[in-house]
This record gives sequence, structure tokens and C-alpha cells, in this order.
Amino acid sequence: MSKPVKNLITEDYKRRFEGLTAAILVDVRGMEANDNNAFRNDLAGKSNKVTVVKNSQAKRAFDGTDLEGLSELLDGPSALVYSVSEDTTVVNVARELVDWAKKLDTLEFRGALLDGIKFGPDQIDVLSKYPTKDEAQATIVTLLLSPARNLVGAVKSPASNIAGILKTIQEKLEAGETIGKA
Repeated sequence: MSKPVKNLITEDYKRRFEGLTAAILVDVRGMEANDNNAFRNDLAGKSNKVTVVKNSQAKRAFDGTDLEGLSELLDGPSALVYSVSEDTTVVNVARELVDWAKKLDTLEFRGALLDGIKFGPDQIDVLSKYPTKDEAQATIVTLLLSPARNLVGAVKSPASNIAGILKTIQEKLEAGETIGKA
């Protein structure tokens, strides 16, 4: 392959992966065509993209970017799987890939990168169990609101007890019963 063609491929990778901070590197070698199509179509339907990369050009394209940590994992046929939507995170991608790895014996993980943190091939399952950004935010909001909920319950409780006692007294008086000292 000529130098100008290699440079074009590198520039295409730079353009494609611009702004990408997280991705998972897999090996799809040996995957049957039908399985490969089903795999790619399923991921595409969930706002994920699979791009087979040429290692030397990808290393040049990753140089100086957030994906630079994946360069050392590029060895042999490699495919980069990443999200193309702001609503989908690399954790969602990892969950999908773990599900697909159960169906396809030929799908092998090379590693992943999430906000500068590298995950090895055996850690993709761990990554898939991380909370997504939305899940983490929901947990934080719940934790922040929990003390306020407890405070409101504590403030309401005595008033609730008094209201219950007054209701009982009212019912007894309406029934003609006398109320004695407790």
C-alpha cells in the first residue's frame, strides 16, 4: 500500500474517532458472515458502531488522542466497537458485547478504554457491570434525597400520632363513650 493511501486511511480514522474517549477493542477473526452481519446490525440498532482497523494506521490516528491507550492492544485483526450516541456509553457497549460473546465463541476481547482507564481482555465483564452515567446520577440523587425524606417522615410522625389520637377521641365521644384518664 502506498504512503498516500496509508495517510488517507490515517486521516479517515482521525476524523471518525475524533472526540471519542471510550471504546472496546475486539477480535472478530473467524466469525461467520451471517453471525458478523447479525452482530453488526444488532449493535448498530443500539447506536454502536464496529470498525475494523488497520493497526499501524490506527496507532498513528490514536497518537495524542484519548484513545492512545488502545495502541498497545492493537495486534492482529482488530475491530473497534464504540458508541455513536451521547445516550449510549461504553458500559452499554460492554454489556452488549458480553451478551454477544456468550452467543459467539469467536468473539474475543482485546481490551477497553474508559476515560483514560484501560481494561484488559478479562476485565470487560467487570466494565459491563459498572453503572452507566444515568444510573450513577440516579443513585446520587437518591442518596441526596434520602436524608430529606427521612426528615419529612420524622416531622410528620408525631403529628400523625396526635391526629390518630384525636380521631379516636372524636369517635369515642360521637359514640357516647366517656374518656377517662390514661
